[in-house]
Amino acid sequence: MNVASVAVGGTVGTLLGTVIPNAWQTAAMTGIGLFTLVLGIKMALASKNVLELVAAISIGGVIGTALHISGGIEGFAEWAQTLAASRVTGGATGRFSEAIVTCTILFCVGPMTLLGCLQDSLEDKSDILYVKSAMDGISAIFFGAALGVGVVATAVILLVIQGSLSLLARRLRSVKNLTAYIEEASAVGGLLIVSIAFGLLQIRQFPTADYLPAILLAPIFAAVQHRFRRNRDAA
Repeated sequence: MNVASVAVGGTVGTLLGTVIPNAWQTAAMTGIGLFTLVLGIKMALASKNVLELVAAISIGGVIGTALHISGGIEGFAEWAQTLAASRVTGGATGRFSEAIVTCTILFCVGPMTLLGCLQDSLEDKSDILYVKSAMDGISAIFFGAALGVGVVATAVILLVIQGSLSLLARRLRSVKNLTAYIEEASAVGGLLIVSIAFGLLQIRQFPTADYLPAILLAPIFAAVQHRFRRNRDAA
């Protein structure tokens, strides 16, 4: 779905050029932002333990801030775009290179990529990837209009990266009490989705990537609580 949305969006944008009004993009992205907000809230409310959720998002945010995750991603994006720009010679080749770098960062780097692949592999749900597909497809139309056919080629890179993440995540299916762990990780992911929605709606931009460690902390806290309850019941 996600690969097809980028391929189709990039193709449509390349064929139509610059005739697509910016107002249409704004209207479409606002609609997606509203849906993303509702999806994030729904996921966050699925948590069985609010204290675990608060602890995971707070401590995870501190860890991510200390590690400068958002700054690192932004720095990489700037470096990659600068590298692409330095190779632009004004022809189609330069635009192709710029499209590959820019769209790979946009479509493959971010919380929704990781969360979507985890949800798809572990819960057999694709809600996040559906939203991401819509966002990527609309973005691909306008990038295709500006940068050309290189945007379509990015779909192949997307397939490799997200496909690899999904396949690797399937190895976690054998973990005991997986459902409970997934619920807490998904709840934290829901808060990150809400953060992304605020950005899409132009309410406020948060350093969402800094909170990615919280996704790992949530199931750890759930496992600790599960063991504590088991030991207490045994006593």
